[in-house]
Amino acid sequence: MKRETLFNYARDHYQAEPEYLWRNLPGYAVLRHPNGKKWFGIVMNVPGTRLGLESAEEVDVLEVKIRPEYIGSLRQKEGILPAYHMNKTHWISLLLAGPLSPKEIYDLLAESHALTTG
Repeated sequence: MKRETLFNYARDHYQAEPEYLWRNLPGYAVLRHPNGKKWFGIVMNVPGTRLGLESAEEVDVLEVKIRPEYIGSLRQKEGILPAYHMNKTHWISLLLAGPLSPKEIYDLLAESHALTTG
């Protein structure tokens, strides 16, 4: 999945525009709730080796919040990694160009949205 596809989905379903908060990290975009401003996703371009992958080539990941009791089983699935930037007890990284289907990514994004609703 391309990041623009994800951003279009977030616009259509959550009225969330990607926000680029860091000048020194122009590929990092936060998805927030329109009202409360809490993050429910962050898209980043990260060297694969920082995620435990063999290649140093940059990959796009989406970090989402998940219930802690699901983290262990989800991380067993190919394309789901420990969170790179956020708390690893509550967040996971999804490889956007990985083996996950768009439906799986959207379902996990919906879970994150629900968990971060104030």
